[in-house]
Amino acid sequence: MDRETDDVLDAVGPRLRALRRERGLTLADLAATTGVSESTLSRLESGQRRATLELLLPLSRTYGVPLDDLVGAPRTGDPRIHLKPIKKFGMVFIPLSRRPGGVHAFKMIIPATPEPLEPTPKTHDGFEWLYVLNGRLRLVLGDRDLILPPGEAAEFDTSLPHWLGSADGGAVELLILFGVQGVRSHVHADRGDSQH
Repeated sequence: MDRETDDVLDAVGPRLRALRRERGLTLADLAATTGVSESTLSRLESGQRRATLELLLPLSRTYGVPLDDLVGAPRTGDPRIHLKPIKKFGMVFIPLSRRPGGVHAFKMIIPATPEPLEPTPKTHDGFEWLYVLNGRLRLVLGDRDLILPPGEAAEFDTSLPHWLGSADGGAVELLILFGVQGVRSHVHADRGDSQH
């Protein structure tokens, strides 16, 4: 191996340790999600074990970062970000953040409908923040029924019954932030195609 390759491989351990600490994970947490033993992870982080594709792939998946980021590979010059839209409840969620824990950011698109839909409020654990980019959002929150035009923001505790939809049947685009519980309820749950 050449010196440049050695330098790249030597930097992997500290990068992995920093990423794990930044995410607030223990070696035991990481071992449970990746299937790689704690001792192997420890030796990898301390530089006593060389990084291999078999070790880096599960870490890349767990952290939600490309392999290039784990090894510190130079950028290829392509600035595009390839986002995978998620379609749930008749809406489209485009992930804007890739952290496995903490707050998640999404662009959310509520498609146009021939007529505004009837609200069906739901509850779940968590907290949400949203910002309307385009269209007119109808936010039903508890006993309040609000219309938010572009440029308006709202934040609320999702243990209150809430529903998001179009105020006039037109498409609505918004930015939305929510914690892990909100992501699970909105993006990962498979409860049919009803509105939020």
